[in-house]
Amino acid sequence: MRPLRLIKRAIRTVAPPVLFLSLTAYFGWNALHGAHGIRAYQDQLVLQQQALQAQQDAKDEQAVWHRRVLALKEKALDADILDERSRAMLNLTRNGDIVVPYGPHDKLF
Repeated sequence: MRPLRLIKRAIRTVAPPVLFLSLTAYFGWNALHGAHGIRAYQDQLVLQQQALQAQQDAKDEQAVWHRRVLALKEKALDADILDERSRAMLNLTRNGDIVVPYGPHDKLF
């Protein structure tokens, strides 16, 4: 009877701390690696920065196209703009033209 009582007492003494330590480890791991943990939050911040950059690029491109459309309206038709756009679309130049290359993200206007 005595050894059984010692085993029960040992289990009662060890079980609660082991249970609480295992729960602490579980929640700690989830706080770091879980679906809403710190690493997932950092990944979401990176995605947010990429989305904001894409939005800014789209706004810049929209502003360029808006200026081009305004320059080509009938009441404000600029012969130089029309000539420049037609030669750019046809990939042609005249003698004496100076060609300045630009990058894909450089603003034209």
